[in-house]
Amino acid sequence: MPTRIKERQVSESSYEIEVEVRNPEGLHMRPAMQFVDLANTFDAEISVSNQDTTVDAKSIMQMTMLAATCGTRLTIRAEGVDARKAIDSLQELLDQIVSDVSSQSGVGQKDDG
Repeated sequence: MPTRIKERQVSESSYEIEVEVRNPEGLHMRPAMQFVDLANTFDAEISVSNQDTTVDAKSIMQMTMLAATCGTRLTIRAEGVDARKAIDSLQELLDQIVSDVSSQSGVGQKDDG
């Protein structure tokens, strides 16, 4: 289930997407750390915003300040050489986190069938 709500190219080297956090546990420490680790691999300035706060996507301390729970809408903006690649990769990561949680939800449950 895709997290992307909308996308726009702000300039030649700047992209922005709006996503919805769909992980039932929100963007807690583990997925936030995965997000930060991935963001740090790109040659781009990357920020994440909710309605009230804009933070550096390459800082775990700042990312946790977003307190993004399930259903929170976030705007991810990247500017620089790798901006497009960063946006696409970060959105794919958010989708993967949701997929991983969904596939693990049945682990260890007894099948009565």
